[in-house]
Amino acid sequence: MNETKNVSRLFMCIGIIFVTCLLLSNLIAGKMWAVTENITLPSAVILFPLTYIIGDVFTEVYGFRKARTVIWLGFACSFFAVLIYLITIALPHPGYWENQDAYAAVMGTTPRVAIASFAGYLFGEFSNSIILSRLKVATKGKNLWMRTILSTVVGEGLDSVIFIMISFWGTMDNFVVLQMILFQYLFKVSYEVIFTPLTYLVVKAIKKAEGIDVYDEGVRYNILKG
Repeated sequence: MNETKNVSRLFMCIGIIFVTCLLLSNLIAGKMWAVTENITLPSAVILFPLTYIIGDVFTEVYGFRKARTVIWLGFACSFFAVLIYLITIALPHPGYWENQDAYAAVMGTTPRVAIASFAGYLFGEFSNSIILSRLKVATKGKNLWMRTILSTVVGEGLDSVIFIMISFWGTMDNFVVLQMILFQYLFKVSYEVIFTPLTYLVVKAIKKAEGIDVYDEGVRYNILKG
């Protein structure tokens, strides 16, 4: 079925949830989670994989073009949020306010980490969407579980490698960096697998409510336009 030009209320609501999860993930990423004595992950792993699941829903139901719009919207909102955080940190504070350092530690970010986050997000989300879109056409819409998991394996892999390598390579032991990549990647992919039954239910419900099921036949996978 061809995609529609209009945007429904349901599409807008899902888009808001996507952007909210993305912004919260970026905000809580600074808190480290001691999973075990030897395994440490950023707290964002409890929420960020949800953006991939929602991204799967967008591509599966509405097609690559609309998913692309939401991905870029998420990027723009994240960039704006980081800019506002940095501006508020730089604002002069009164002498009686003693929380400047704590505020800066939570809300601030370094250029290196910001670049790593943005790059990982764009490469990961777009590869996830493109692969899912192409697999849907190739499989004629069958085996959604296989398509969502395979696209996540690639997308989350790129995101984990790009983000951690840019953020931490050269700042700590190489083995520790590689270990962080592996454990974060396995956690995110497991997250997708566990939530696959819920993805099925949500996709089915949205397709029924919207009355659409877009197949990206002949679509040019240009992340800017087309």
